[in-house]
Amino acid sequence: MFKKILLVLTLLTLLSCNVTKPVIVTKKPVPSSSKKVATRSVKKTNEVKSILRNDKKQVDEVGEVIEATSITYVGTDVIGRYISQYKDIAISNMRIYGIPASIILAQGILESGAGRGDLCIRANNHFGIKCHEGWTGESVRHDDDSSQECFRKYYEPAESFNDHALFLTGRSRYSSLFTLRKEDYKGWANGLRRAGYATDPKYPDKLISYIERYHLDQFDAFVMGQEYVPSENRDTRIAALGSQNQSLHEVQKGDTLYSISKKYNLLVTELKQINNLSANTISIGQRLIVK
Repeated sequence: MFKKILLVLTLLTLLSCNVTKPVIVTKKPVPSSSKKVATRSVKKTNEVKSILRNDKKQVDEVGEVIEATSITYVGTDVIGRYISQYKDIAISNMRIYGIPASIILAQGILESGAGRGDLCIRANNHFGIKCHEGWTGESVRHDDDSSQECFRKYYEPAESFNDHALFLTGRSRYSSLFTLRKEDYKGWANGLRRAGYATDPKYPDKLISYIERYHLDQFDAFVMGQEYVPSENRDTRIAALGSQNQSLHEVQKGDTLYSISKKYNLLVTELKQINNLSANTISIGQRLIVK
């Protein structure tokens, strides 16, 4: 009996060993970091497209590409503010030195990038005047026709405008300019190029373009007491001379917008608004409307 029981147990053991075990299939999990990487990649692509769109939008909004001592991108509103800010100095210098205000402003716009050029920002140099022999003032180095040339540096913009006048009147090579009529801005523009003020063959055309598009010759007419008649083809007008009923204050050394506003019983914000000033900076010789 015992043997039978042992035999049965042996058979049961053998049968249990042959039972098929279940197959467990495993898959290598996708690291969570992989999904994150993919997400970042898509986001980065979208950001790049967005930046490109913004860059294109900025380029489309640019009104002028000014290239003289540096390449500067500005809008027409920037040029308009430059004209409003420095027209009085240009008018004053025309009266004193006989240089057309239109030429002064056109050169200032071109050479300084309407006040935004590197040389203008670093050195208040609005006319791209190099050191030349005999210059004893401060200077900066700037790439122009050659690498790291010496350019004059000024304490304030008014000094640059005055030095420009002295530069033209004090050198014999520019003497032929002063035989021209003051309203002949084309003759002055071409004469500057012939006298060697600039090496760019398109320099006269650039000056003439600024004068005609921004009506800079209106200031020449104002100084000479002539009626100004703008061309029918001009599409930009800088209303800057004011009417006969307006009172003007010429900025003196030590003047500030605050002191001027107190003198004429105005608010600083009001003074800035009627003179189209976007900053608190004013220059000696600048004339401000105060009434």
